[in-house]
Amino acid sequence: MSTRYGLIGTGHRSQMYIDAITGPHADVAELVALFDVNPGRMQWYREHYEALEGVPAVGPEHLEDVIAEQGIERMIVTSMDRFHAEHIVRSLESGADVVVEKPLTIDAEKARMIEEAVRRTGRSVTVTFNYRYSPRNSALREVIADGRIGTPVSMVFEWVLDTAHGADYFRRWHRDKANSGGLFVHKASHHFDLASWWIDAQPRTVYARGGVRFYGDRAAQERGESAPAERGTHDGPHGPFELDLRSDPRLKELYLDQEQHDGYRRDQDVFAPGVTTEDNLTAIVDFDSGLTLTYALNAHSPWEGYRVAVNGTEGRVELEVVERTAVLTNTRERGESDGATEGDAVVDPSAVRVDDEGEGARRAGERLVLQRHFETAQEIEIAQGEGAHGGGDALMLAEVFRGRAHGEGTDPLGRAADWHDGLRAISIGICGNASIETGQAVDVEEFMGIGR
Repeated sequence: MSTRYGLIGTGHRSQMYIDAITGPHADVAELVALFDVNPGRMQWYREHYEALEGVPAVGPEHLEDVIAEQGIERMIVTSMDRFHAEHIVRSLESGADVVVEKPLTIDAEKARMIEEAVRRTGRSVTVTFNYRYSPRNSALREVIADGRIGTPVSMVFEWVLDTAHGADYFRRWHRDKANSGGLFVHKASHHFDLASWWIDAQPRTVYARGGVRFYGDRAAQERGESAPAERGTHDGPHGPFELDLRSDPRLKELYLDQEQHDGYRRDQDVFAPGVTTEDNLTAIVDFDSGLTLTYALNAHSPWEGYRVAVNGTEGRVELEVVERTAVLTNTRERGESDGATEGDAVVDPSAVRVDDEGEGARRAGERLVLQRHFETAQEIEIAQGEGAHGGGDALMLAEVFRGRAHGEGTDPLGRAADWHDGLRAISIGICGNASIETGQAVDVEEFMGIGR
């Protein structure tokens, strides 16, 4: 029997869920309604997916009525981050469970709203942390859980976003911290979830620093750079930080062609005024297990990937991932009718596999190395998956839509995440934002005011 789904927020990210429901999980899931403030984007999906041809496509103001009329059992929330709490709470109170794209929400007040609604309604909230399902991250979790380094006591975690992927957050609505909680919440909630999940512990205290050091008009002016074009979609020369929506038919149809409805520009200049989201962030996090995490995020690196080192009482395990060795996008000339993508870089190399042979000294790939005390280092094999995030997306979607009642049994790694996990992940970023503002360490439980 199929579960009836609604989906709110029909931007780029929603396609993963729509593809899953109308494709490999169509036998157990049915999408019966779309919600968005932009009717053009909803219509795009109805025209491109036969299964959605006649489904209601309405604004969020009709959420409660359509949930009741269509008998929606689960709502998928892929709307702008600052609306997650509202859409989650309204869905729960209307009788639907929720599947929400990370982050759960963006501040402590909204987190409390969600907690109260879950407890009041008794309904469930699933948070889709697809990075847990990536084979390399699962392999690290397994090494730690098996006790192969003893008790974890410290972790160093650095994530670098390159000038293709990192820059993209500063073209979109994410550039305004009020919309997303900044990269500490929007992006790093993935990373903080991994850290907490790897060691199975709760954050207790956060001290953080950060700033807008590269993007935005002020940083550009301090470097003596002249103001570029207002937006990336234009004729003539293009710089490496510009996105011309005409170079990608889907982006053009979903965003450029739909600006008439809401005025949203997907291709904003990353060096224009209005950037309040930090592009450099660091944090020191103490966990209840006694482990201390040292974390860093950079959003303008020349290469993309991450490094994790976990020190334990019996040894050390290190994970290094190089997803793209360099961004070699070329400045180019283009005309009104030129739809070529030559020279454009894949935005997210973890979600879309990059054919990166590695020019120069750096090589793409992943490596998990374990070294116990008084032993030589050994490389741990990482099972290779197919598809986005090393096959992690497909595994996560199967669990979201089919659960573990379909012959798979229990998951010893505990990869499925609910609102408690979502709260744990965002609490580090939210408290990190507070620490940046005050210059002081922040007590997580006291500041979040949840679960006391």
